[in-house]
Amino acid sequence: MKIQIERDGREKAEKLGASEWPVWECEPSVFDWHYDQEESCFIIEGEITVKTADEEVTIGPGDYVTFPKGLDCTWTVSKHVRKHYTFR
Repeated sequence: MKIQIERDGREKAEKLGASEWPVWECEPSVFDWHYDQEESCFIIEGEITVKTADEEVTIGPGDYVTFPKGLDCTWTVSKHVRKHYTFR
């Protein structure tokens, strides 16, 4: 399972109406997460490193990210995060 990242994904986020999606915020922290649904999100601010069994990626402002259903990972939030998100 791969995390899909579109760098400079602002145009895609605008096209999909991401600014109308809920906003999630998180202070610097480390936590494990399991996705029981696919999540798409647009990072407004902050920096996160997400580690899975297969990869480690760093995401930040302007990135449009899709996390696949069934993914297990560890989030390391290094800078306060704000993101628009939706589940499918």
